Amino acid sequence: MDEKVLEEIRFHQDVVNKDASSPLYQIREKEMEISGRVLAAKGRAEKTVSDARRKATEIMKNAEVQGDKEVKEYTQKTLAEADKKAERLRAGVVDEAKDLEARLSARREEAADYIVKIVTTV
Repeated sequence: MDEKVLEEIRFHQDVVNKDASSPLYQIREKEMEISGRVLAAKGRAEKTVSDARRKATEIMKNAEVQGDKEVKEYTQKTLAEADKKAERLRAGVVDEAKDLEARLSARREEAADYIVKIVTTV
């Protein structure tokens, strides 16, 4: 049995054997009453701590789930933006290659004319 329960049983046995109106009895009775209140408060405090721990665990779990969800969303968004940027770069490269090809074509004629001119003037 719990130590407090045994102490209470002994106290009540002593009371039966002694005078219940004595100041010592009344003091002891108040001590037992306060002790009971302290035990009840301790029980409530332990329940409060237990509930708080459970709620903290739940909050942490929810935070981890929410964090994972946000990381996935951010990753998908970033990858989509990177894909769009890569596509724009690819399109730009194609356009730039076409531009270079057109300039090269124009310069080929100039180069050919220059070479012909050098060869025929010698």
